[in-house]
Amino acid sequence: MSLTPSLQLVAQDSEFRKFHDLMARKVQNILLVSTAYDAWVMEEDCKLSERIVSEYQGLNLSRPPRLTWASGAEEALAILRQSPFELVILMPQLAEREALILGQKIKELGLGIPVYLLTHREVFLPGESPAEGIDRQFVWTGNADLLVALVKNTEDAMNVDFDTVSVGIRVIIVVEDSPRYQSCLLPILYRELVVQTQDVIREGLNQEHRLLTMRCRPKILLADNYEDALALFQKFEPYVLGVLSDVRFPRGGKLDASAGVDLLGAIKAQRFDIPLLLMSNEPDNARRAREIPASFVDKNSPSLLGDVRAFVLERLGFGDFIFRGPEGEEISRAGSLYALEERLKTIPAEALVHHSRHNDFSRWFFARTEFELANRLRPMSESDFASPELLRRGVTEMIRDRRQQRQKGIVANFNSKDFDPTTDFFKIGQGSMGGKARGLAFLFSILNRLPALAVKYPGVDFFMPKTLGISTEGFDSFVKINNLEYLSGTDLADDEVLKIVEKARFPKWLSHQLKAYLAQVRHPLAVRSSSLLEDAQYQAYAGLYSTIMVPNNHPDPNVRLQELILAIKQVYASTFYQAPKAFSRRVSQRTDEEKMGVLVQQVIGDDYGGYFYPAISGVAQSYNYYPFGRMKPEDGVATIAFGFGKIVVDGGQTLRFSPRYPNILPQCPTVELALRTAQTEFYSLPLEHWPWARTDFSLARRNITEAEEEGPLALVASTFLPEEGRIRDTASIPDRPRVLLFAPVLKHKILPLAEILADVLGIAESAMGCPVEIEFACKLHQDKQHRPVFSLLQLRPMSARADLNRVTITEHDRERAFCLSTHALGNAEKTDVHDIVFVRPDTFEVEKTMQIAGEIGRINAALMAEGRKYLLVGPGRWGTADRWLGIPVAWNDICGVSAIVETASAQLRVEPSQGSHFFHNITTLGINYIMMSGKAGERFDWEWLEGHDVVAREEHVVHVRLPSPMIIKVDGRSSHCAITPGNGAGQGREQDPAPQGAGCCTLGSGGSGSPGQCAL
Repeated sequence: MSLTPSLQLVAQDSEFRKFHDLMARKVQNILLVSTAYDAWVMEEDCKLSERIVSEYQGLNLSRPPRLTWASGAEEALAILRQSPFELVILMPQLAEREALILGQKIKELGLGIPVYLLTHREVFLPGESPAEGIDRQFVWTGNADLLVALVKNTEDAMNVDFDTVSVGIRVIIVVEDSPRYQSCLLPILYRELVVQTQDVIREGLNQEHRLLTMRCRPKILLADNYEDALALFQKFEPYVLGVLSDVRFPRGGKLDASAGVDLLGAIKAQRFDIPLLLMSNEPDNARRAREIPASFVDKNSPSLLGDVRAFVLERLGFGDFIFRGPEGEEISRAGSLYALEERLKTIPAEALVHHSRHNDFSRWFFARTEFELANRLRPMSESDFASPELLRRGVTEMIRDRRQQRQKGIVANFNSKDFDPTTDFFKIGQGSMGGKARGLAFLFSILNRLPALAVKYPGVDFFMPKTLGISTEGFDSFVKINNLEYLSGTDLADDEVLKIVEKARFPKWLSHQLKAYLAQVRHPLAVRSSSLLEDAQYQAYAGLYSTIMVPNNHPDPNVRLQELILAIKQVYASTFYQAPKAFSRRVSQRTDEEKMGVLVQQVIGDDYGGYFYPAISGVAQSYNYYPFGRMKPEDGVATIAFGFGKIVVDGGQTLRFSPRYPNILPQCPTVELALRTAQTEFYSLPLEHWPWARTDFSLARRNITEAEEEGPLALVASTFLPEEGRIRDTASIPDRPRVLLFAPVLKHKILPLAEILADVLGIAESAMGCPVEIEFACKLHQDKQHRPVFSLLQLRPMSARADLNRVTITEHDRERAFCLSTHALGNAEKTDVHDIVFVRPDTFEVEKTMQIAGEIGRINAALMAEGRKYLLVGPGRWGTADRWLGIPVAWNDICGVSAIVETASAQLRVEPSQGSHFFHNITTLGINYIMMSGKAGERFDWEWLEGHDVVAREEHVVHVRLPSPMIIKVDGRSSHCAITPGNGAGQGREQDPAPQGAGCCTLGSGGSGSPGQCAL
């Protein structure tokens, strides 16, 4: 089985999308026909148009209708002939008969729209049938709530057929023949339904979920006689949530004093679990209600509103779920699915059986728009389970499965009072979550739509780390209350900025939210930056901000809170550090426009002897700038390490391979090179806790020998046998050196990592429409009871390759070039660079790389002040955090560079570090990275370089300036580069490239393992 492109984004979209089609038909235009006096009173005194709009906004209802007034019958009919309306309301003053005639004329137009009569008092016209021209009569007392109720009741009738069948929307039937009581009850019911629905959706996962859930509120259907009421029940019986009925109303065309009692009795006989409410202005009817049985409300009671509200809350399933004992006493209550699941674990068995027997659980789920869960549970009873405990387990598992299903791929708003700690992705605050959070949330979303991935790899657990996103509102609040805006424009050193920010006050509202979060979360946390521009495709800001890991294991919750707040402050402080400021200047971005979001993410790994770390972590890219052998750039590349991925993104010694060809390791062609280049150190998180909150969250850098006994080293390491001169793919041989080649994973596939990476990269690249980079971590277990875990940590777009502008490198260019390479990043032709800054090969010492970085930084600052770009040349891995692998420059050390050449050295020979943030930022900024890979024909002419005017000379670094700009050509299609002198630049020798040892540097042929040779 393979994941083909057609499977990559299977339309298993967010389940909430199905709610978009609900309430499709809206009342958008209302024609109100009244006397001139009533129109004036409503407009000037009642402000009816303002009030109805205000009511809609207050109830969080969309698209409030527009009112159009007509003062007479002829005007009304003319308007109806010209414009569409969904509802007509007639408000006569004295001539009710004229209103009935107008209603008949409107019906004769054949518009199919309801006509309501809105009077100041209940009227009765002998010998007339209002049904001929008037659909319903209501009594107007000046309350705008009635107008809202009429509109919503009209919309309910328009949409009920489709909405019930398509999704299972619930229906409440109200049976009342009195216009006065209809006018009283409908506003009460709609107000309570909407308010209670709002209370329910506060549990909603996010704003989209809330708005769509609002469309799922129950619909109210009105009947004024026995036959219509019974017909409504029979038509919508599977969806009826409750029935409210008067006692006395017409049956068979005559007023019947027992119609309501008989109706509710018939409904109870057919459906025992539907809540019923009998309403009457005669208190004696309470006895008849008990006989049904049904709840009872006295319509003349001053507590009518409270009584109806109690019925909606307790009997229709709104409000909290209340667990009750045998005598009706309250045991406990739950306000969310998660809380209900937790309470189910401890409630007495008899209470569980009682609620199950009366379908209380399914009714509560229906009220929360959990239709699928309610429909599964409703047909079940305690007889379907062998014991109450199996019933308890079954209901609990159904709720848990539903919670996990609905939250996948969703960013849920965090609620400190009642939240589910198993939710994948929470958000605190308004505003953006930042670029890194956007990429991660998108990754959650697309993987949720790919069940085929888990099917293809049944032996692997795919896990997304639990994540809490703190929006930029938190950063804005922090900066504002401490007046820290000035930091964006200062030139303070990083440590000075950190001291200022750590002393600043933290927003109380955010601290309160984090405290509630930590009360439920105890695993180690990674506090990661997520600025607005971070991980953007064309200005990535990758790796410029801080990531802090906290153990989150102190026994005192207040200490854990202080540690988390300090970590967040340290991330906030990195917004104002020198490196991101330099990067912002490079991309012409105002530093005061940058805002910082924060991700608080579950750390993937296990505790090994007091240190926490994953077995494998790494970075994978869907495009490989340095393919080897038969590899193609589109095959992608991955860089992995034992322990945390900091060693990968910092450019340390790791293992690099193509997911398409996992058995080909370019850096390990020989045993000697495998031993030299394999990982020897790893990062882990110390778990010991201090007496008080720690201030230093540094990861521990340790030798892999320290993991020999404690961790999963045996699951990824091989063994070097000196006596045989070879490496064995096992770590079971004692007293021999371990070599991290990850053979058990890449060759023997205890975890099919290469195949998984190939599939995930293909999925992500297809979804984002460009090459992508992912970060991931894996857990491995010695015992076979636990499956390996693959976890995705981050997704970002790689820089789009500028392959539309063809760059041609001619033979003449190759002959004249002082630099030729077959491994170069980007696609460009540059003619604006006069300056070259290079590390002197004759004085280079690996021990002096820190000093060299400082010298480059000083020259860079001088060139930046003059606005001059330059070519940077030197050995080893640029931008690495490991000083023994290359020059450990930071962004502010080289922010003016136009192109970088990585040369080889007999002292320093390393593989390129494509997994690092350094390379990601290079590609997004259009900085060409040119590598002297060691292939035949590549060269860099040092003698030509040193023949030019020296602007500055440090101990190890020299700055020269050409009289005219050089020409830098990088062909993105072939990855070839040629840098030639410009006209009048001291063009050097025009003859063929010098042979080895004749004044230029010619590197080894590559792949042989021999170091490059250089003669000056």
